[in-house]
Amino acid sequence: MSRFIFDTKQDTMLSILPIDSGRYGTIEMVALFKEQKKINYQLEIEGATAVSQSEIGMIPKAVGKEIQRASRSGKITVKRIKQLEAKSDHDTAALVEALSEKCKLEARPWVHYGLTSNDLVDTSNSMQMKDALAIIQPKVGKLALFLAKMAVKYKDLPAVGRTHGQHASIISFGLKFANWAFEMAKHIERIEEIKKRVLICKTLGVVGTGSLMGSQALEVQKRVSKKLGLFPAEVATQIIPRERYAEYVFQLALLGSTLEKIAVEIRNLQRTEIGEVEEHFKKGQMGSSAVPVKRNPTKSERITSLSKLLHSQVQVSFENIPQWHERDLSNSANERFILPMCSILLDEMIETMINVIQNLHINANSINKNLYVTKGQIFAEFLLKALIKKGIPRFKAYRDVQRIAFEAHDKGIEYIDAVRKDKSISSQITEKEIKTIFTPENHLGSSSSIINNVSKSVQNTCKKFI
Repeated sequence: MSRFIFDTKQDTMLSILPIDSGRYGTIEMVALFKEQKKINYQLEIEGATAVSQSEIGMIPKAVGKEIQRASRSGKITVKRIKQLEAKSDHDTAALVEALSEKCKLEARPWVHYGLTSNDLVDTSNSMQMKDALAIIQPKVGKLALFLAKMAVKYKDLPAVGRTHGQHASIISFGLKFANWAFEMAKHIERIEEIKKRVLICKTLGVVGTGSLMGSQALEVQKRVSKKLGLFPAEVATQIIPRERYAEYVFQLALLGSTLEKIAVEIRNLQRTEIGEVEEHFKKGQMGSSAVPVKRNPTKSERITSLSKLLHSQVQVSFENIPQWHERDLSNSANERFILPMCSILLDEMIETMINVIQNLHINANSINKNLYVTKGQIFAEFLLKALIKKGIPRFKAYRDVQRIAFEAHDKGIEYIDAVRKDKSISSQITEKEIKTIFTPENHLGSSSSIINNVSKSVQNTCKKFI
């Protein structure tokens, strides 16, 4: 996996992200949240706004082109903005001043015309989220396809289905992957659905009225939105409603919870006493500094750990929704943390899970062996079914199946042998029928059809949205 490394020789003014970006985060995702990148987003907004204003005659065409030229010049740096901010104590004002410095004199009065700070801050947040989702969504699709492939591969492999941590019945091992694959496909749909609500462009000024641009404010915003690939705000205060950010954070956390669900199952199945799966253990890897034989599910544990941190940001994003009047700053500082953190952490989790699934070792021998840990009592459900079909009242059949099972457990004998010896059962069911009942491959139900349907659905979703 690609990792982000600070390069102090080439860029001394990188933003300090609120996570260990040397350990967590891909190069492409971390790059979206560098300080210079954030400035570039905001400069793009300034340029798009000026050109849009010039297109409808609000400002001279030459001025619009000049402001856009300066915004794209690449000469407005973090270093210069920091110098100006040291005097003004206002980061957006410093950016506007730095942009003005690079414009010709006749254009300078029109820089940032009709805009307020949060037009830049919020719209640039939307641009970051747009680019973050463009990174995340294809990776979710990639993971969904891998999971669907695993589902199909293992659809005919009987395994223990567990509820409450106890052996309950027989499951197709592939059905585990099918459940995960389908939910990943739903996340692709959810991501697509939230875009129109989350990726908002706002250029309506100080209190959301578009006061300086007057009756043309909505037209300017419409044009800017189109240029930036965003959706225009239909109504706002000084800021975009924070319900939009809360939905973004919630969706990332929801996806993270699904990843954690998968990770927890892998961790459980890798337990020594279960041993049905195992994360890839590369040559030279060390599982423990003290115990040479350990092979720990560290990648899945990492996903679980990061998921906890991701979940915690949901509460913060919800608490940012209430504001005083048309806005206050109670959301501002923490959003500098939660938007980068959630995006970077989820991207890390998806990358890690893709690595886990691609290289996951499936131990078919252990899966088969575990079917008989209870000495055949996992087949009790199917024995009950056979007796009912013979016309025996359900609760009489239930009590007989249960009684024989408990006696066999206490004596430590195979359930099939106990069934054969008990006349209340053996008088009703033939030896051939007993063998059929105690054959795991006969009890996969509609698993094959379910898995095939899921595989097709996942492929269709990926084709549609990715």
